Amino acid sequence: MSTVETRYCYRHPDRETGLSCSECGRPICADCANFGPVGIRCPDHASVRRAGPATRLKPPTVRRAPGISLATGQAPVTYALIGINVVIYLITVAQGHAGFNQPGGIPYRGLYLQWLLQGQLVAHGGWYRLVTSMFLHGFLYHIAFNMLALWFIGRPVEQYLGTARYIGLYFVSGLAGAAGALLQAPLVPTVGASGAIFGILGSMLILEWQITGRLAGQAMTWIAINFVIDFFYRSSISWGGHLGGLIGGILITLAYGHWHGGRAQYGKLGLGGVLGLIVVGVGSVAVAYFRVRGYA
Repeated sequence: MSTVETRYCYRHPDRETGLSCSECGRPICADCANFGPVGIRCPDHASVRRAGPATRLKPPTVRRAPGISLATGQAPVTYALIGINVVIYLITVAQGHAGFNQPGGIPYRGLYLQWLLQGQLVAHGGWYRLVTSMFLHGFLYHIAFNMLALWFIGRPVEQYLGTARYIGLYFVSGLAGAAGALLQAPLVPTVGASGAIFGILGSMLILEWQITGRLAGQAMTWIAINFVIDFFYRSSISWGGHLGGLIGGILITLAYGHWHGGRAQYGKLGLGGVLGLIVVGVGSVAVAYFRVRGYA
């Protein structure tokens, strides 16, 4: 079995952490992290970034232990998700034969028809649509906005939580978003990664609260702006999917934390985090089941 690093904050050696500075790579705890859209920075590089170009430092040697998944300072899952969504969009455009802004065509065909979320189709055995629908998008602006949001908010959250926790957050929040969409409008075809992305926003909300002690930060600004948009375009936007994903992301991130004295550390995935993923995932499928069972 391969081993990975158990890392400790360079300013607080007694604190295990999964965070690292995106400039120098040194491990930092939640109290030392400066959380921003361009990545997580240690106190030294947060101040240097404001003053001028940063100096890259060599990370210290750390102890190693098996079985612990840690953040790497990179965001490979976010990049992969963006790539997968773009490729699937291009496939649906090609299958639809109705133009670049009309994937799936009129009427729907190919992958778009097979993967979209709709209550009757789910009730007749299409439960996989709770997952596949989050990789479809309805038009060019739809995928462009979602992928831009994923680029800006997904990277710092992935760096903070690490690969395994981030993957669980994305897909289970997507399930919660699908359940919310079915609750709101079960007979309306629904597609998009918005539920999962709102789950990431919910996670960022909790992480910012833990770091700064305030809920009024970047995540809350993004959430407020999007729900204002939802209000004005509620007839064409699945606000239920957004709300479901947001709630799922918040609950999952609370479950991920190792709580001590009102503060959470995210150094490794514990039993509480696994149970949180299971509860939110199973609960989302149960909500979807009770909403659509009458259409079977």
